[in-house]
Parts: sequence; C-alpha cells; structure tokens
Amino acid sequence: MPPDWTIRSLLAWMSQDFAAAGLGTPRLDAELLIAHVLGCDRVRLYMDLDRPLSAAELASVRGLVQRRRKREPIAYIVGQREFYRRAFKTTSAVLIPRPDTETLVQRALELLPKDEARHVLDLCTGSAAIAVTLAAERPLLQVDATDLSLEALAVAKDNALQHAVAGRVRFLQGDLFAALPEPTHYDLIVANPPYIATADWEGLAPEITRHEPRLALLAGAQGLDLLERLCEQLPPWLAPLGTALFEVGAGQAEAVAEKLAAQPGLQRVRVHRDLGGVARVVEAQRTA
Repeated sequence: MPPDWTIRSLLAWMSQDFAAAGLGTPRLDAELLIAHVLGCDRVRLYMDLDRPLSAAELASVRGLVQRRRKREPIAYIVGQREFYRRAFKTTSAVLIPRPDTETLVQRALELLPKDEARHVLDLCTGSAAIAVTLAAERPLLQVDATDLSLEALAVAKDNALQHAVAGRVRFLQGDLFAALPEPTHYDLIVANPPYIATADWEGLAPEITRHEPRLALLAGAQGLDLLERLCEQLPPWLAPLGTALFEVGAGQAEAVAEKLAAQPGLQRVRVHRDLGGVARVVEAQRTA
C-alpha cells in the first residue's frame, strides 16, 4: 500500500483486492473495515471521500485487510454484528447472529404482550442476541438463557449489560434444560441450536469452518441431534398453552415438526418461513 491514501482511493483498492481474493462482498467489506478504523459509519465515508488517512490509520487498515484475506469474518474483526436494529458484541466464542434468526424473534414478539409479564427460556443462547432482543423489546419480560460454553456466556453477559437488560436476563451454564437449577414452567421457550450435519461441514464457507465455533454449529450426521433432544425434553418445561420456537436448517422443518407432534402434551405444530422462503422456525404449543 503506497503511503498517501484518501478514503476514496483506499475503498477502490481494497474492493479490488478483496474481489481478487474471492470474497463475496468486497466493497461492503472495505467500507465496514475503513469505517471501523475511523470510528464512523459508512455514510460518513461517502461524505469525506477525499479525506487523507494518517500513517497510523493506514497501519490499522493494513492489519484488518490481512485478517480479512484469511477469511476471518467481518463481525469478528470489528467485534460486533447488528441484529434486530441493535449492535451485539461478537467474538470467536459465539456464533455470528444472522438475519435468518430474526424470523424466530419476530414470531416470539408476536406471542409476547408488551404490557404483561412473561417468563422466557432461551436455550443455546450464544451471544444472547435472541434473549437480549426479547428483553429489550418487552420491558416486563424475565429471561433465562443457557449455554454449554462459559466463553459464550461471558460475551452474552456483556451484551445484556450493553443493552441495559442484565437485571432481567439470568445466564446459566449447562447442557440444554440440565442447566436449569429448578423445575420451571415457561410461557415461551426459544432455541437456535446447532443444526449443521457433519457431512455438510467441509462444504461451508471458510469464514464458518475456519473461525466460527463448531460447538455452536455441528449436530451429528443429519444435523438433528440437538433438535431431537429438545423435542423430547420440551413438554414438562412449558406452561399450559405455552409455546416453543426452534430455528432449524434448510430441509429439517418437516422432521422436527413430526418429532414435536409425536410428543405427548404438545399441539398446534406450525412452520414459519424466513424472508428467503426457507422453512426456518418450527412452533409447538403445550396443551391446556
């Protein structure tokens, strides 16, 4: 990189470099990294296209370019990802929040009255994007959030503090329902569990296989190991007429819906599609 650069010339150079490296969104990646170094948003970049960068700023950009060339996700490089209009701290200890999961959040909010107290359980919470979003959107909500990874829970707690809901979200370490210290009936149980099949792993993008935590992604030969356990263990934890929402992978909704329908005490099994038309969330209700 030559010593004298403006935002304009740096954007052009980085976009070309990232495209040559085979990255899918080279211009967007360049904008996000430069904005991160300069401490501004992407709109500001275009207001200051002819602003020169200092030697220190260029050195910082250079380091981030090298990381992105190695297919490290942008969310890990800049340390956050936006989800449901909020920025969430994101490290390699947690799965990067994705737009697909907003389908689950939107359906959960439809089920949760704004002016009534409810008790929610978020299993496999990861960054707590779901738990924190629900608590922030519904001020009377109490949420229990569990994860097997202590490192993930540390990130989750930071996100709860950042969004001022730490007093209403309780974090618990352990395997699914086993993390809960006492029997409880929840009005709503949500989960975005691991659901990638082992055979599909090598076909995923390097950003995923080289950097995201396998614990949060892989779930056996068919990708259904965790989902099947959730279905089997679910009924006793739901309050009468309480609802469960599970995110699933492409092609898994039918199998998960059948599994839920076979559980005693569950009814009204439904499937919700995401914005791309993929059957993404499976819903079931506890009988009265």
